[in-house]
Amino acid sequence: MLFPRRRDGASIGGWIAVFVALGALLGMAFLPSPYVVEQPGPTFDTLGETEAGPLISVPSDLDHPDADGSLTLLTVSIAGNPERPLTWVDVAGAFLDPSDEILPMDLVYAPQESIEQSNEAGRIEMESSQAAAVAAALLHEGYEIDAEVTIAEVLQGSPAEGVLEVGDRVLSVNGEVAYDVYSIREAIAAVDGASTFDVERDGTPLTVSIEPVLDQGRPLVGIVPQNAFTFPIDVSIELPNVGGPSAGMMFALGIVDRLTEGSLTGGVDWAGTGTISATGDVGPIGGIEQKMHGALAAGAEWFLAPVENCGEVVGNVPGGLQVVAVDTLDDAITAIETVASGGDVSALPTCTAP
Repeated sequence: MLFPRRRDGASIGGWIAVFVALGALLGMAFLPSPYVVEQPGPTFDTLGETEAGPLISVPSDLDHPDADGSLTLLTVSIAGNPERPLTWVDVAGAFLDPSDEILPMDLVYAPQESIEQSNEAGRIEMESSQAAAVAAALLHEGYEIDAEVTIAEVLQGSPAEGVLEVGDRVLSVNGEVAYDVYSIREAIAAVDGASTFDVERDGTPLTVSIEPVLDQGRPLVGIVPQNAFTFPIDVSIELPNVGGPSAGMMFALGIVDRLTEGSLTGGVDWAGTGTISATGDVGPIGGIEQKMHGALAAGAEWFLAPVENCGEVVGNVPGGLQVVAVDTLDDAITAIETVASGGDVSALPTCTAP
């Protein structure tokens, strides 16, 4: 007569250890992680409409709607934040999607900054970006504008705290006229060491010196400046619930298109990204890999990328998308007009490996 063999104690103990280890790993997988995931966000055609109405509006007697083509701005969504961190399972899933990028949380959210403060800073940046875009477009179209920059926020614990105040009007930085938000940033970055601010506070001129701190290699003094322009015509931009400055160039292109007879795009679908200064300089942005994937998903054939982002563009362009590198608003307009007219596209600047 045969009897089943009994498992010895060592075998049972081994299986128990395996199950305990698996349980521990499973439990850890759902613990909060110190990472966020950057992924393609919603896209918006600056020549089209949102739920709030036309994205860009200009005076009706100057308006030239473009029924063909598109000038699509791109956004990046951030999954996870200090108040609602991603689990390790969430982070692991991002490895499977080439359009996602995993970043340390402290690169996206400052340790002392609340979600509300981050959102408010993004809102202010968006407003300044829109104002600078209107200024750049109108200057391109031959209009004259008046400009000033004020301080909308001074970050707690920053070098500027106790030195600059909300409401200060910034006249110049390191001797360079503060024409807009971006001219301030460039003036700070151009100096190795303390920056000199000439400001006006309640009608009184003041000169102060601030030693920046480095954040991801960039010198920061801890202020959120805000553009204030006086425009000769009424131009409005309606894009609710989107923050940050990276849509500036596409806003400016949309305004130029609306104010110009005929179709700027010639029926071609464009997308792009980049900050804009009031004088038309295009600056770098974050998340360009995600934005290229977003452009392709939105049906764009051509993509405008800031020259300063070319290092991230090379080797990461999704198939089916053609990228043009631009440094100014004029560069972007030239590229769009060249493609629209069937010109020599091989002469357009592209991003090349260093």
